Amino acid sequence: MKILVIGSGGREHALCWKLAESPKTSALYSAPGNPGIASVATCLATTDYLLAAESIDADLTIVGPEAPLAAGIVDQFRAKGRPIVGPTAAAACLESSKAFAKEVMLSAGIPTARFATVGTPEEARAALQEFDFPVVLKADGLAGGKGVIIAGSPAEADQAITQLLTPGSRLVIEEFLTGEEVSFIVLSDGVNILPLEPTQDHKTVFDGDTGPNTGGMGAYCDGRILDDFQKAEIMAQVIRPAIQHMRAEGRPFTGFLYAGVMMTAQGPKVLEFNARLGDPETQVLMHRMASDFVEPLFAAAHGTLDRAPLRWRPEPSVCVVLAAAGYPGTVRSGDPIEGLDAMTEATVFHAGTKLENNVLVTSGGRVLGVTARGETLASAIRSAYEGVGKIHFDGMHYRTDIGRKGLKRW
Repeated sequence: MKILVIGSGGREHALCWKLAESPKTSALYSAPGNPGIASVATCLATTDYLLAAESIDADLTIVGPEAPLAAGIVDQFRAKGRPIVGPTAAAACLESSKAFAKEVMLSAGIPTARFATVGTPEEARAALQEFDFPVVLKADGLAGGKGVIIAGSPAEADQAITQLLTPGSRLVIEEFLTGEEVSFIVLSDGVNILPLEPTQDHKTVFDGDTGPNTGGMGAYCDGRILDDFQKAEIMAQVIRPAIQHMRAEGRPFTGFLYAGVMMTAQGPKVLEFNARLGDPETQVLMHRMASDFVEPLFAAAHGTLDRAPLRWRPEPSVCVVLAAAGYPGTVRSGDPIEGLDAMTEATVFHAGTKLENNVLVTSGGRVLGVTARGETLASAIRSAYEGVGKIHFDGMHYRTDIGRKGLKRW
């Protein structure tokens, strides 16, 4: 079948890389794509996604990023009878509005942090009186993974309020949860649910989980992250109640539901919902997935997703993100990238790259995702960083501790 993948980042490159392996894929396209995606798919230089799907008569479209979902791309495609994987704009509110998501959790009995939603600086300062420090402040709308600030003092909270709360917007204030964070992603057709393997993202820019939040500086996927009881607990307490609640509210959730879960001493508690695959979680998931992925995606788009589990390779996978100068602040672009031709240790997924005069250069905050598998988590980490060592561009920076938390489970 002819498949179109919407997006231009590392998540979309990993998806295309996986879908290109399938004998069910007769032609693969991406809009707008990137130079890495161009090695496995035909890139269509457009952001008119419906026109792109119609021009190639796509049998299936998969949406990567959150912005088109929030803007209603799924509604537009379904109005034209075009199969697409993703939630409607009404269901994508689980990601596009942090306040909406918290209200869903409250109504559905999904365990989460205590919170308050405010609309003015005065309301925010009053609400802060009810919370201990550190405290978490979240912008209500889409923020590219960077709309969360953990404030350790009233002064830091005041600064966060100024930064995140703009006129007409809302802010969610939450208690700070302690534990180990896990990304738990499922595919749903609105009724049936197919879980993917748990992964762990590394959100802050510096080693040791320090510095400002980013879109994700790396991830790993390992069958030891959660045991069978913990997976069942998250499915029973988080995923199924969310899918059932959204269906009951007339907003059936189709596509990928991402639960960012904190494994606390009291059990799993949801930090956030996303309405799509994570990035860089997709890179490690696609690297570990042994099943063909076209069939479940097609079934999800047609409301016929069965409960047959996906098959996974036993070897853990690790993705190290190489970021551009200035990220996650003001990013510098145009730095030439060297070393990809010599790569044998890892698969390199392009995220923020472009070709200038046939030279590959940086073109975004997160530039590349160097991804590898290994017989053990330690060997996967080693292979990924050996790959990193072959790549260079001016201003390149990355975390050196991706996957380290997982070593205690071996």
